[in-house]
Amino acid sequence: MISEDNIFIKDYKKVDIRFALTYPNIYRTAMSSLGYNILYNYINERADTWCERITYPNIHSIESNTPLKSFDIISFSLQFEEDYFNVLEMLKQTEIPLRREDRSSKDPLIIAGGPCATANPMPMSPYIDIFIIGEGEVIINQFLDKYLENKELSSFLDIKGIYIPEFDNDANIAIVNEMEDAYHITRPIISRSDDDEYKTVFSDSIMLNVSRGCTRGCRFCMSSYLYRPMRETNIDKLVETAIESRENTGLNKITLIGAAVSDYDGIEELIKRLEGKGFQISTPSLRIESITYESLRLLKESGLKTITLAPESIDSLRKRINKSIPDEKIFSVIEDAVKLDFNIKLYFLIGLPHETMDDIKELCGYIERIANMHTSRHKIKFSINPVVPKPHTPMQWMSYDFKDIKRKSKYIKKNLRKYSIKIESPKKALIQYILSCGNSEVSEIIERSLTRDVNIHEWMGYLPEYGIDDELPWDGIDVGVKKEFLKIEYKRLETKKQTPWCNNSTCYNCGSCD
Repeated sequence: MISEDNIFIKDYKKVDIRFALTYPNIYRTAMSSLGYNILYNYINERADTWCERITYPNIHSIESNTPLKSFDIISFSLQFEEDYFNVLEMLKQTEIPLRREDRSSKDPLIIAGGPCATANPMPMSPYIDIFIIGEGEVIINQFLDKYLENKELSSFLDIKGIYIPEFDNDANIAIVNEMEDAYHITRPIISRSDDDEYKTVFSDSIMLNVSRGCTRGCRFCMSSYLYRPMRETNIDKLVETAIESRENTGLNKITLIGAAVSDYDGIEELIKRLEGKGFQISTPSLRIESITYESLRLLKESGLKTITLAPESIDSLRKRINKSIPDEKIFSVIEDAVKLDFNIKLYFLIGLPHETMDDIKELCGYIERIANMHTSRHKIKFSINPVVPKPHTPMQWMSYDFKDIKRKSKYIKKNLRKYSIKIESPKKALIQYILSCGNSEVSEIIERSLTRDVNIHEWMGYLPEYGIDDELPWDGIDVGVKKEFLKIEYKRLETKKQTPWCNNSTCYNCGSCD
């Protein structure tokens, strides 16, 4: 049983567009997404449109129990590549033809957005009529206005941030230039349930959008390149938004949301001002480079119990991925967190470029040292994940060595079994890589998986292999970062040469600020 406050109920007879904001993952995950919540509120400010939510595995809307196939527009939020399977399953269950070529004007218009759609729409291109490239709130009003004028696909081509597979047009990313122009929710949906499936990650909390984008330039990380440049919300605006949201919800806890929250200029002042207004504060993760003892102390005082850190690997491999954080800094931050009695979760990667078994052995010793820094081992947990090359990053030309990663995973499990460690499946990471970096042919195996289990050998048949001068499936999607810049960064993987954070250094002419 679930109850919600601050949802939109409209008379369907008095609107021109029925819009299904569809999240191909469970309710808990959907309602933990700030972007999903922003679009729901933003679209519903239009008198001519009723935006309703549908979350997997349901095919009826939460607001009115309307079946998916009865909407004018179905919009899928693609946050995770693994959700592609759920998209097709939802379409199949609602009896909408999967492939766009088999649909008619009587069927809903099917669109998709989110980071996966922006980075590489090709694997899902046979099923989606229109992809939104970038941040949805920049495009959506113009898109809906155009829909009311002319529903022909070609009419949408003049909108920046639109990719239409039928025309295979080049598309430029559309993002909010200044956070003052971004949409900040002040009346968020409040969910109440006794069922854990409906309890959001940030339950009983106001999500506050402190920044977007990240320019740290970690060479494996799509967030470091996809939504550049970093844009910050003014502190006064954040405090005002928090206060208004509390008045509308009764909630007193704030979750700071951003690609690099601890990089926010004035993070300590923001925490102090929010604390001064009586708020408790939490944040999903913190960058080790920008953490201070003072910021940790303030977060602890405001009620934060767990901090999440990402050392990623040992020192020599961190240099390759442009994350040259000294070991001394990492251990210092962990020591401070232990002193303040935080629960600590740490993320590490395996399968990085030029990584050897000797490196894995060193990594095991590194993790063991960290685990022993706390007297209570259950308070330090580790998550170890195979690195998955992503589009629009310097690692987009790297491949995925399944056998090598499987061997390394087994070694780590055997040697660190007495610690609290979770290792992501090498097979799952392989599939994610194919879905991330594949072309439109990958749709064949996605569709095949609807009717039967697909074995690892079949997946391997779709494994991408790209050379540095090859044309890439997503080359027609311009996210603002120049390919030549990524090539320079790719070569620096070999030499371990660092590219300092541009906030503290010169401009590298990556293209995002042009």
